[in-house]
Amino acid sequence: MRQGRVVHGGAVHGCTPWPAQDGASEERVRLADGRVLGAHEVQWLAPFEPRTIFTLALNYADHASELAAKSSADQASFLTAQKAEPIVFLKAANAIVGHRGFTRRPQDADFMHYECELAVVIGREGRRIPREQALDHVLGYTVANDYAIRNFLEPYYRPNLRVKNRDAATALGPWLVPKALVPDPMALRLTTHVDGQLVQEGTTADMIHDIPSLIAYLSDIMTLSPGDVILTGTPKGSVDVRPGQEVVCEVESVGRLVNTLVEDWEPADLRG
Repeated sequence: MRQGRVVHGGAVHGCTPWPAQDGASEERVRLADGRVLGAHEVQWLAPFEPRTIFTLALNYADHASELAAKSSADQASFLTAQKAEPIVFLKAANAIVGHRGFTRRPQDADFMHYECELAVVIGREGRRIPREQALDHVLGYTVANDYAIRNFLEPYYRPNLRVKNRDAATALGPWLVPKALVPDPMALRLTTHVDGQLVQEGTTADMIHDIPSLIAYLSDIMTLSPGDVILTGTPKGSVDVRPGQEVVCEVESVGRLVNTLVEDWEPADLRG
Protein backbone atom coordinates (compact mmCIF):
# COMPACT_ATOMS: atom_id res chain seq x y z
CA MET A 1 0.00 0.00 0.00
CA ARG A 2 1.17 3.53 -0.76
CA GLN A 3 2.25 5.38 2.36
CA GLY A 4 2.73 9.11 3.07
CA ARG A 5 3.43 11.42 5.99
CA VAL A 6 1.66 14.66 6.82
CA VAL A 7 1.34 17.16 9.65
CA HIS A 8 -2.15 17.92 10.98
CA GLY A 9 -3.12 19.47 14.29
CA GLY A 10 0.51 19.89 15.26
CA ALA A 11 1.29 16.16 14.97
CA VAL A 12 2.88 13.95 12.32
CA HIS A 13 0.56 11.31 10.88
CA GLY A 14 1.03 8.40 8.53
CA CYS A 15 -1.50 8.47 5.69
CA THR A 16 -2.69 6.66 2.59
CA PRO A 17 -4.46 7.91 -0.57
CA TRP A 18 -8.23 8.21 -0.44
CA PRO A 19 -10.58 8.58 -3.43
CA ALA A 20 -11.86 12.06 -4.26
CA GLN A 21 -15.49 12.78 -3.52
CA ASP A 22 -17.96 12.52 -6.40
CA GLY A 23 -17.50 15.47 -8.75
CA ALA A 24 -14.42 16.75 -6.88
CA SER A 25 -10.91 16.82 -8.28
CA GLU A 26 -8.92 17.46 -5.10
CA GLU A 27 -6.94 14.53 -3.75
CA ARG A 28 -7.72 13.33 -0.25
CA VAL A 29 -5.81 11.39 2.39
CA ARG A 30 -6.80 8.98 5.10
CA LEU A 31 -4.89 9.38 8.35
CA ALA A 32 -3.85 6.37 10.38
CA ASP A 33 -6.62 7.16 12.88
CA GLY A 34 -9.27 6.93 10.14
CA ARG A 35 -9.92 10.62 9.50
CA VAL A 36 -10.23 11.65 5.83
CA LEU A 37 -8.94 15.12 4.90
CA GLY A 38 -8.43 17.16 1.77
CA ALA A 39 -4.85 17.58 0.53
CA HIS A 40 -4.97 21.30 1.38
CA GLU A 41 -5.87 20.57 5.01
CA VAL A 42 -2.52 18.97 5.79
CA GLN A 43 1.15 19.89 5.51
CA TRP A 44 2.95 17.27 3.47
CA LEU A 45 6.30 15.81 4.50
CA ALA A 46 8.59 13.49 2.58
CA PRO A 47 6.86 10.07 2.73
CA PHE A 48 9.73 8.61 4.81
CA GLU A 49 12.63 9.94 6.89
CA PRO A 50 15.51 10.19 4.39
CA ARG A 51 18.88 8.98 5.64
CA THR A 52 21.72 9.37 3.11
CA ILE A 53 20.52 11.06 -0.09
CA PHE A 54 22.47 10.05 -3.20
CA THR A 55 21.94 12.15 -6.32
CA LEU A 56 22.93 11.25 -9.86
CA ALA A 57 24.18 13.92 -12.24
CA LEU A 58 23.36 13.49 -15.93
CA ASN A 59 22.24 9.86 -15.81
CA TYR A 60 20.15 10.18 -18.98
CA ALA A 61 21.99 10.32 -22.30
CA ASP A 62 19.63 12.89 -23.83
CA HIS A 63 20.04 15.25 -20.84
CA ALA A 64 23.83 14.79 -20.85
CA SER A 65 23.90 15.70 -24.55
CA GLU A 66 21.61 18.66 -23.90
CA LEU A 67 24.03 20.12 -21.36
CA ALA A 68 27.22 19.15 -23.19
CA ALA A 69 25.96 21.15 -26.15
CA LYS A 70 25.77 24.22 -23.89
CA SER A 71 29.32 23.80 -22.61
CA SER A 72 32.73 23.77 -24.25
CA ALA A 73 33.16 20.03 -23.65
CA ASP A 74 33.54 17.64 -26.55
CA GLN A 75 30.23 15.74 -26.56
CA ALA A 76 31.68 12.35 -27.55
CA SER A 77 34.31 12.29 -24.80
CA PHE A 78 31.81 13.78 -22.38
CA LEU A 79 29.34 10.91 -22.91
CA THR A 80 32.11 8.32 -22.82
CA ALA A 81 33.12 9.58 -19.39
CA GLN A 82 29.48 9.47 -18.25
CA LYS A 83 29.14 5.83 -19.22
CA ALA A 84 32.38 4.79 -17.52
CA GLU A 85 31.33 5.73 -13.98
CA PRO A 86 28.28 7.43 -12.42
CA ILE A 87 28.63 11.02 -11.25
CA VAL A 88 27.19 10.95 -7.72
CA PHE A 89 26.96 13.59 -5.01
CA LEU A 90 25.29 13.76 -1.61
CA LYS A 91 22.38 15.94 -0.57
CA ALA A 92 21.61 17.20 2.93
CA ALA A 93 18.26 16.68 4.66
CA ASN A 94 17.55 20.44 4.72
CA ALA A 95 17.13 20.33 0.93
CA ILE A 96 14.04 18.10 1.14
CA VAL A 97 10.51 19.50 1.01
CA GLY A 98 7.24 17.59 0.72
CA HIS A 99 4.42 17.45 -1.81
CA ARG A 100 2.67 20.81 -2.31
CA GLY A 101 5.65 22.58 -0.72
CA PHE A 102 7.45 25.73 -1.88
CA THR A 103 10.91 26.21 -3.34
CA ARG A 104 12.65 29.59 -3.43
CA ARG A 105 14.24 30.91 -6.60
CA PRO A 106 17.39 32.91 -5.71
CA GLN A 107 17.33 36.53 -6.83
CA ASP A 108 20.54 36.07 -8.83
CA ALA A 109 19.42 32.89 -10.64
CA ASP A 110 19.57 33.33 -14.42
CA PHE A 111 18.21 29.89 -15.28
CA MET A 112 16.55 27.61 -12.72
CA HIS A 113 14.90 24.40 -13.82
CA TYR A 114 13.10 21.36 -12.40
CA GLU A 115 14.41 17.79 -12.65
CA CYS A 116 11.75 15.08 -12.57
CA GLU A 117 13.31 11.90 -11.17
CA LEU A 118 12.47 8.42 -9.99
CA ALA A 119 13.73 8.06 -6.41
CA VAL A 120 14.72 4.60 -5.15
CA VAL A 121 14.34 3.95 -1.41
CA ILE A 122 16.55 1.33 0.23
CA GLY A 123 14.87 -1.07 2.66
CA ARG A 124 17.59 -3.58 3.52
CA GLU A 125 21.17 -2.99 4.58
CA GLY A 126 23.87 -4.16 2.22
CA ARG A 127 27.57 -3.84 1.38
CA ARG A 128 29.10 -4.89 -1.96
CA ILE A 129 25.68 -5.94 -3.25
CA PRO A 130 25.85 -7.97 -6.50
CA ARG A 131 23.97 -6.36 -9.36
CA GLU A 132 21.67 -9.39 -9.71
CA GLN A 133 20.61 -9.05 -6.05
CA ALA A 134 20.31 -5.26 -6.00
CA LEU A 135 16.53 -4.97 -6.24
CA ASP A 136 16.17 -7.28 -3.22
CA HIS A 137 17.45 -4.33 -1.16
CA VAL A 138 14.81 -1.88 -2.48
CA LEU A 139 11.87 -0.96 -0.25
CA GLY A 140 10.03 1.12 -2.82
CA TYR A 141 9.94 4.24 -4.96
CA THR A 142 8.81 7.85 -4.86
CA VAL A 143 8.98 10.96 -7.08
CA ALA A 144 11.62 13.68 -6.77
CA ASN A 145 11.93 17.15 -8.26
CA ASP A 146 15.54 18.24 -7.80
CA TYR A 147 15.90 21.86 -8.91
CA ALA A 148 19.12 23.11 -10.50
CA ILE A 149 20.40 26.65 -11.07
CA ARG A 150 22.49 26.50 -14.21
CA ASN A 151 24.43 29.75 -13.83
CA PHE A 152 25.67 28.49 -10.42
CA LEU A 153 27.30 25.41 -12.02
CA GLU A 154 30.94 25.40 -13.13
CA PRO A 155 31.12 23.51 -15.39
CA TYR A 156 27.60 22.39 -16.31
CA TYR A 157 28.09 18.78 -15.28
CA ARG A 158 29.62 19.31 -11.82
CA PRO A 159 26.97 20.11 -9.17
CA ASN A 160 28.08 22.18 -6.19
CA LEU A 161 26.88 23.05 -2.71
CA ARG A 162 24.91 26.20 -3.50
CA VAL A 163 23.03 24.50 -6.34
CA LYS A 164 22.00 21.19 -4.82
CA ASN A 165 21.81 21.75 -1.05
CA ARG A 166 19.68 24.88 -0.78
CA ASP A 167 16.77 24.76 1.67
CA ALA A 168 13.72 23.08 0.11
CA ALA A 169 15.47 22.70 -3.26
CA THR A 170 14.29 19.11 -3.67
CA ALA A 171 10.66 18.08 -3.48
CA LEU A 172 9.99 14.42 -2.58
CA GLY A 173 6.71 12.49 -2.51
CA PRO A 174 3.85 12.31 -2.15
CA TRP A 175 3.89 8.53 -1.64
CA LEU A 176 6.33 5.77 -0.85
CA VAL A 177 5.20 3.06 -3.28
CA PRO A 178 6.20 -0.54 -2.43
CA LYS A 179 8.41 -2.16 -5.06
CA ALA A 180 5.79 -4.90 -5.60
CA LEU A 181 3.54 -2.24 -7.17
CA VAL A 182 6.27 -1.25 -9.65
CA PRO A 183 7.28 -4.52 -11.37
CA ASP A 184 9.70 -2.89 -13.84
CA PRO A 185 11.23 0.40 -12.60
CA MET A 186 13.27 0.60 -15.81
CA ALA A 187 10.19 1.11 -18.00
CA LEU A 188 8.40 4.12 -16.47
CA ARG A 189 7.28 7.32 -18.20
CA LEU A 190 8.35 10.61 -16.59
CA THR A 191 6.66 13.95 -17.31
CA THR A 192 6.83 17.50 -16.04
CA HIS A 193 4.13 20.14 -16.51
CA VAL A 194 4.62 23.83 -15.69
CA ASP A 195 1.32 25.65 -15.15
CA GLY A 196 -0.39 22.80 -16.98
CA GLN A 197 1.91 22.76 -20.03
CA LEU A 198 3.96 19.65 -20.82
CA VAL A 199 7.66 20.64 -20.85
CA GLN A 200 9.54 17.40 -20.13
CA GLU A 201 8.95 13.80 -21.12
CA GLY A 202 11.14 10.72 -20.94
CA THR A 203 11.46 7.14 -19.77
CA THR A 204 13.57 5.41 -17.15
CA ALA A 205 14.64 2.99 -19.90
CA ASP A 206 17.03 5.74 -21.08
CA MET A 207 19.15 5.81 -17.92
CA ILE A 208 22.87 5.47 -18.61
CA HIS A 209 23.34 3.55 -15.35
CA ASP A 210 20.27 1.51 -14.39
CA ILE A 211 19.02 0.99 -10.84
CA PRO A 212 20.72 -2.38 -10.15
CA SER A 213 24.03 -0.95 -11.41
CA LEU A 214 23.69 2.12 -9.20
CA ILE A 215 22.97 0.05 -6.10
CA ALA A 216 25.93 -2.21 -6.82
CA TYR A 217 28.22 0.79 -7.45
CA LEU A 218 27.21 2.71 -4.33
CA SER A 219 27.31 -0.33 -2.04
CA ASP A 220 30.85 -1.04 -3.21
CA ILE A 221 31.83 2.34 -1.74
CA MET A 222 29.77 2.35 1.44
CA THR A 223 27.10 0.38 3.28
CA LEU A 224 23.57 1.12 2.12
CA SER A 225 20.99 1.27 4.92
CA PRO A 226 17.20 1.47 5.25
CA GLY A 227 16.04 5.01 4.50
CA ASP A 228 18.83 5.77 2.05
CA VAL A 229 17.43 7.17 -1.18
CA ILE A 230 18.88 7.36 -4.69
CA LEU A 231 17.70 10.12 -7.03
CA THR A 232 18.35 8.51 -10.40
CA GLY A 233 18.60 11.50 -12.75
CA THR A 234 16.35 13.30 -15.20
CA PRO A 235 15.72 13.28 -18.97
CA LYS A 236 16.13 16.30 -21.23
CA GLY A 237 13.67 19.19 -21.26
CA SER A 238 15.12 22.01 -19.17
CA VAL A 239 12.87 25.09 -19.04
CA ASP A 240 13.46 28.13 -16.85
CA VAL A 241 10.81 28.46 -14.13
CA ARG A 242 9.78 31.58 -12.25
CA PRO A 243 8.14 32.47 -8.91
CA GLY A 244 4.42 31.78 -8.91
CA GLN A 245 4.64 28.86 -11.33
CA GLU A 246 3.37 25.43 -10.36
CA VAL A 247 5.57 22.49 -11.35
CA VAL A 248 4.06 18.99 -11.48
CA CYS A 249 6.43 16.02 -11.85
CA GLU A 250 4.87 12.63 -12.47
CA VAL A 251 6.38 9.15 -12.68
CA GLU A 252 4.19 6.40 -14.08
CA SER A 253 2.88 3.99 -11.40
CA VAL A 254 4.61 6.02 -8.66
CA GLY A 255 2.89 9.37 -8.24
CA ARG A 256 2.26 13.01 -9.04
CA LEU A 257 4.38 15.54 -7.13
CA VAL A 258 3.32 19.21 -6.98
CA ASN A 259 5.66 22.10 -6.10
CA THR A 260 5.43 25.89 -6.38
CA LEU A 261 8.22 28.45 -6.93
CA VAL A 262 8.35 31.53 -4.69
CA GLU A 263 10.55 34.62 -4.52
CA ASP A 264 13.69 34.19 -2.44
CA TRP A 265 12.79 37.00 -0.06
CA GLU A 266 9.24 35.84 0.68
CA PRO A 267 8.84 34.58 4.28
CA ALA A 268 7.04 31.48 3.02
CA ASP A 269 6.76 28.26 4.98
CA LEU A 270 8.57 26.13 2.43
CA ARG A 271 7.03 22.91 3.66
CA GLY A 272 3.61 23.63 2.21
